[in-house]
Amino acid sequence: MEYIPKVLQAVAGEDFTIYLYFSDGSVRLYDAKPLLQQGGVFEPMRDPDYFRDRLTVLNDTAAWDVSGDMDPCNCIDLDPVSYYTSPSPRDYAAS
Repeated sequence: MEYIPKVLQAVAGEDFTIYLYFSDGSVRLYDAKPLLQQGGVFEPMRDPDYFRDRLTVLNDTAAWDVSGDMDPCNCIDLDPVSYYTSPSPRDYAAS
């Protein structure tokens, strides 16, 4: 069976980056700036405070808590596979 990534922890870094800690022990740095440039539902996250303060883990992936009550149905999230396989992240896993 192929590994299905699960995000265990998401920590906001500098300049709209996210450190993602996965269930397989890997740690990746994801650059969210291209995502934020899309606007739309991502527009509120362009505010550095919102980006940092609302970032959490919901639905086994990095998410932004829209309502502030940790409702997994009221968040902005991406499939964890897209974070895990994105060409932009740097993998910090030990070899």
